[in-house]
Amino acid sequence: MVVSLGERVRKIAILACLLLLVSCQGKNQPPNNQAQVKVARVVSGQSLEVLGMAEQPNLISQVRLVGVDAPDLRQRPWGEAAKEQLENLIGGVEQSVTLEFDLEAKDKIGRTLAYVWKNKVLLNEELVKQGNAIFVGRSPNHKYDQRLERAQQWARLMGQGIWNPEKPMRLTPAEFRRQNL
Repeated sequence: MVVSLGERVRKIAILACLLLLVSCQGKNQPPNNQAQVKVARVVSGQSLEVLGMAEQPNLISQVRLVGVDAPDLRQRPWGEAAKEQLENLIGGVEQSVTLEFDLEAKDKIGRTLAYVWKNKVLLNEELVKQGNAIFVGRSPNHKYDQRLERAQQWARLMGQGIWNPEKPMRLTPAEFRRQNL
Protein backbone atom coordinates (compact mmCIF):
# COMPACT_ATOMS: atom_id res chain seq x y z
CA MET A 1 0.00 0.00 0.00
CA VAL A 2 1.42 3.30 -1.09
CA VAL A 3 0.72 6.31 1.18
CA SER A 4 0.81 9.71 -0.48
CA LEU A 5 2.83 12.60 0.92
CA GLY A 6 -0.40 14.49 1.73
CA GLU A 7 -1.76 11.51 3.68
CA ARG A 8 1.51 11.24 5.63
CA VAL A 9 1.45 14.95 6.50
CA ARG A 10 -2.18 14.65 7.65
CA LYS A 11 -1.34 11.68 9.95
CA ILE A 12 1.66 13.52 11.41
CA ALA A 13 -0.52 16.60 12.03
CA ILE A 14 -3.16 14.48 13.80
CA LEU A 15 -0.48 12.77 15.91
CA ALA A 16 1.04 16.16 16.81
CA CYS A 17 -2.40 17.47 17.85
CA LEU A 18 -3.01 14.38 20.02
CA LEU A 19 0.38 14.79 21.70
CA LEU A 20 -0.37 18.46 22.32
CA LEU A 21 -3.74 17.61 23.88
CA VAL A 22 -2.20 14.98 26.15
CA SER A 23 0.52 17.38 27.33
CA CYS A 24 -2.06 20.06 28.18
CA GLN A 25 -4.25 17.76 30.27
CA GLY A 26 -2.08 18.01 33.39
CA LYS A 27 -2.74 21.75 33.60
CA ASN A 28 -6.51 21.28 33.61
CA GLN A 29 -6.63 18.67 36.36
CA PRO A 30 -8.01 19.70 39.74
CA PRO A 31 -5.45 20.97 42.25
CA ASN A 32 -4.10 18.68 44.92
CA ASN A 33 -6.56 18.20 47.78
CA GLN A 34 -4.05 19.46 50.34
CA ALA A 35 -2.42 22.77 51.25
CA GLN A 36 0.45 23.55 53.60
CA VAL A 37 -0.32 26.72 55.59
CA LYS A 38 0.88 28.62 58.66
CA VAL A 39 -1.49 29.15 61.58
CA ALA A 40 -2.03 32.84 62.33
CA ARG A 41 -4.48 32.28 65.20
CA VAL A 42 -6.70 29.67 66.81
CA VAL A 43 -10.15 31.28 66.94
CA SER A 44 -11.99 28.47 68.76
CA GLY A 45 -11.98 24.71 69.14
CA GLN A 46 -13.20 24.38 65.57
CA SER A 47 -11.82 27.42 63.72
CA LEU A 48 -8.42 28.74 62.66
CA GLU A 49 -7.04 31.70 60.80
CA VAL A 50 -4.23 30.69 58.44
CA LEU A 51 -1.74 32.27 56.05
CA GLY A 52 -0.57 30.81 52.77
CA MET A 53 -3.66 29.72 50.89
CA ALA A 54 -4.06 30.13 47.13
CA GLU A 55 -2.47 33.01 45.25
CA GLN A 56 -2.52 35.36 48.23
CA PRO A 57 0.04 33.95 50.70
CA ASN A 58 -0.14 36.97 53.04
CA LEU A 59 -3.93 37.06 53.24
CA ILE A 60 -5.57 35.54 56.34
CA SER A 61 -8.12 32.83 55.54
CA GLN A 62 -10.73 31.40 57.90
CA VAL A 63 -10.70 27.60 58.25
CA ARG A 64 -13.47 25.50 59.83
CA LEU A 65 -12.55 21.96 60.91
CA VAL A 66 -14.74 19.40 59.13
CA GLY A 67 -16.79 16.92 61.13
CA VAL A 68 -16.47 18.56 64.54
CA ASP A 69 -18.64 20.88 66.57
CA ALA A 70 -16.72 22.35 69.50
CA PRO A 71 -18.40 24.13 72.41
CA ASP A 72 -18.89 27.87 72.07
CA LEU A 73 -16.28 29.92 73.95
CA ARG A 74 -19.10 31.15 76.24
CA GLN A 75 -19.92 27.52 77.07
CA ARG A 76 -17.59 27.36 80.07
CA PRO A 77 -15.34 25.54 80.77
CA TRP A 78 -15.64 23.38 77.64
CA GLY A 79 -15.25 26.09 74.97
CA GLU A 80 -11.95 27.34 76.38
CA ALA A 81 -10.72 23.76 76.86
CA ALA A 82 -11.39 22.96 73.20
CA LYS A 83 -9.58 26.09 72.03
CA GLU A 84 -6.61 25.38 74.33
CA GLN A 85 -6.35 21.78 73.12
CA LEU A 86 -6.32 22.91 69.48
CA GLU A 87 -3.63 25.50 70.29
CA ASN A 88 -1.55 22.81 72.04
CA LEU A 89 -1.97 20.34 69.18
CA ILE A 90 -0.81 22.98 66.70
CA GLY A 91 2.05 24.15 68.90
CA GLY A 92 1.43 27.90 68.67
CA VAL A 93 1.15 30.53 65.96
CA GLU A 94 3.37 30.48 62.90
CA GLN A 95 3.34 26.67 63.00
CA SER A 96 2.73 24.82 59.73
CA VAL A 97 -0.23 22.52 59.35
CA THR A 98 -1.62 20.63 56.38
CA LEU A 99 -5.19 21.25 55.32
CA GLU A 100 -6.92 18.38 53.55
CA PHE A 101 -10.05 19.15 51.59
CA ASP A 102 -13.06 16.94 50.94
CA LEU A 103 -15.85 17.42 48.40
CA GLU A 104 -17.20 20.77 49.64
CA ALA A 105 -14.45 23.36 50.11
CA LYS A 106 -16.41 26.28 51.66
CA ASP A 107 -19.21 26.65 54.18
CA LYS A 108 -22.18 29.01 53.80
CA ILE A 109 -20.27 31.93 55.36
CA GLY A 110 -17.17 31.49 53.21
CA ARG A 111 -14.82 29.66 55.56
CA THR A 112 -12.60 26.96 54.09
CA LEU A 113 -13.66 23.50 55.26
CA ALA A 114 -10.74 21.20 56.02
CA TYR A 115 -9.29 18.31 57.93
CA VAL A 116 -6.23 19.66 59.75
CA TRP A 117 -3.08 17.55 60.05
CA LYS A 118 0.02 18.19 62.16
CA ASN A 119 2.86 15.65 62.30
CA LYS A 120 0.60 12.96 60.73
CA VAL A 121 -2.06 13.49 63.46
CA LEU A 122 -5.61 14.37 62.39
CA LEU A 123 -6.42 17.25 64.76
CA ASN A 124 -10.17 17.00 64.08
CA GLU A 125 -10.06 13.44 65.44
CA GLU A 126 -7.91 14.35 68.48
CA LEU A 127 -10.37 17.06 69.56
CA VAL A 128 -13.21 14.54 69.48
CA LYS A 129 -11.16 11.76 71.09
CA GLN A 130 -10.25 13.96 74.07
CA GLY A 131 -13.89 15.00 74.53
CA ASN A 132 -13.38 18.61 73.49
CA ALA A 133 -15.71 18.48 70.49
CA ILE A 134 -18.52 16.32 69.21
CA PHE A 135 -18.62 14.56 65.88
CA VAL A 136 -21.14 16.04 63.46
CA GLY A 137 -21.23 14.62 59.94
CA ARG A 138 -21.70 17.38 57.40
CA SER A 139 -22.80 16.35 53.95
CA PRO A 140 -21.14 15.94 51.50
CA ASN A 141 -17.85 15.82 53.47
CA HIS A 142 -17.68 12.31 54.92
CA LYS A 143 -14.10 11.18 54.27
CA TYR A 144 -13.21 10.60 57.95
CA ASP A 145 -16.67 10.13 59.47
CA GLN A 146 -15.89 6.61 60.72
CA ARG A 147 -12.70 7.75 62.44
CA LEU A 148 -14.48 10.68 64.06
CA GLU A 149 -17.42 8.50 65.15
CA ARG A 150 -15.06 5.96 66.76
CA ALA A 151 -13.15 8.77 68.49
CA GLN A 152 -16.41 10.06 69.96
CA GLN A 153 -17.44 6.60 71.14
CA TRP A 154 -14.07 6.24 72.86
CA ALA A 155 -14.35 9.68 74.53
CA ARG A 156 -17.85 8.83 75.80
CA LEU A 157 -16.77 5.45 77.17
CA MET A 158 -13.75 7.00 78.89
CA GLY A 159 -15.72 9.99 80.25
CA GLN A 160 -13.39 12.48 78.55
CA GLY A 161 -14.04 16.24 78.53
CA ILE A 162 -17.66 17.03 77.74
CA TRP A 163 -18.54 13.39 78.47
CA ASN A 164 -17.25 13.53 82.08
CA PRO A 165 -20.11 12.01 84.11
CA GLU A 166 -19.35 14.30 87.07
CA LYS A 167 -19.45 17.47 84.98
CA PRO A 168 -21.12 16.74 81.64
CA MET A 169 -21.93 19.38 79.08
CA ARG A 170 -25.73 19.68 79.11
CA LEU A 171 -26.34 21.35 75.73
CA THR A 172 -24.68 20.49 72.43
CA PRO A 173 -22.79 23.41 70.90
CA ALA A 174 -25.57 23.84 68.31
CA GLU A 175 -28.27 23.91 71.02
CA PHE A 176 -26.24 26.41 73.06
CA ARG A 177 -25.82 28.72 70.04
CA ARG A 178 -29.54 28.56 69.25
CA GLN A 179 -30.44 29.51 72.82
CA ASN A 180 -27.82 32.27 73.10
CA LEU A 181 -28.02 34.14 69.81
